[in-house]
Amino acid sequence: MNKSALDYAIIAAETIMNKFSVEDLPPANHFHYHQGVFLAGVERLYNLTNDEKYKNYIKAWVDIYIDENGNCKTCNLDMFDDIQPGILLFNLYDTTKDERYKIMLDTLYKNIEMWPTNAKGGVWHKKFLKNQMWLDSMYMMGVFSSMYAKRFNKSYMFDKIYTQAKLMYTYMKNPKTGLLYHMWDDSKEESIVNNKTGIIEVSWGRALSWYVVALSEILEQLPKKHYLRQKFIDIEIELLNSIIKYQDKISGQWYQVVDRINDTQNFTESSCTALFTYAIAKCINLGILDKSYCEYALKGYKGTLDKIEIKNNEFVMKDICVGTGFGNGKLDYYYSRPTRENDLHGVGAFLLMTTEIYKMEK
Repeated sequence: MNKSALDYAIIAAETIMNKFSVEDLPPANHFHYHQGVFLAGVERLYNLTNDEKYKNYIKAWVDIYIDENGNCKTCNLDMFDDIQPGILLFNLYDTTKDERYKIMLDTLYKNIEMWPTNAKGGVWHKKFLKNQMWLDSMYMMGVFSSMYAKRFNKSYMFDKIYTQAKLMYTYMKNPKTGLLYHMWDDSKEESIVNNKTGIIEVSWGRALSWYVVALSEILEQLPKKHYLRQKFIDIEIELLNSIIKYQDKISGQWYQVVDRINDTQNFTESSCTALFTYAIAKCINLGILDKSYCEYALKGYKGTLDKIEIKNNEFVMKDICVGTGFGNGKLDYYYSRPTRENDLHGVGAFLLMTTEIYKMEK
């Protein structure tokens, strides 16, 4: 019997939940986006199934990291990576009315409001990486900020989010491929960037996928009549059309370095394949892309399934790139990054993709 996308999501989530108690979910003892991405997928699964074990697992994890006064015990508020899991607090606050969650939401949001920026108004990816903009930031801070803006009527924040998206799309774009590069230092002080553009000229798959995933989720939050809506849509559609050109025609997968499809050192990578697929499917479900794009979403879905195995009802996902900075800024650094099975970058991406594909196919 063929499994549905929802069946695959359940097997993936429960494999990780059965393996790790909430205390041990890696990286243990850290409120961090690795767990946040996975648990965001678990939350989507709960929304589709109403199975309380998923909600309880999320709540139990969050409650480890928040004290009785609403303070985050282990958050490093100098980097967006530790703000991303804040997206889990919205439903917890709405369903429990526990003020601790609201206090923590406010703390994370106020921190973003005061975040340092480069001369053009672009937020630094981390407070200790002066003037550096990374594509990853669009997901790590943009999605949380858009959810807060919608939930607590802070509509001006959508302007700040759009500023980030537009700066990245303007200054981090490869004019030949239409893809975005991983990092840009407006000050050009980082020694390994291009001394004319400030760019690290690598279109790394997962960073690029964070950007298009973020825009799709921001558009879900953005009011239908907001004056910036079409501007977000235009960037998203143009970028997805560029990304689709680099989808492997046989496997349906995308590469670690997206445009270097003929380099023998390059490899097809699971997390970016799942995230690109998710972004396409979500934009279809939001009515931003028409049904003709289902072809690419379904091809990406099949390609991601080819990266998994299910043994004794346990899920194994292969070829997931581990966390990646920018190293020496050269292609060989990205090509040589290690991969792991069931790294949460990949399993979280898989959950986001399968729950969205399931909605697309219904």
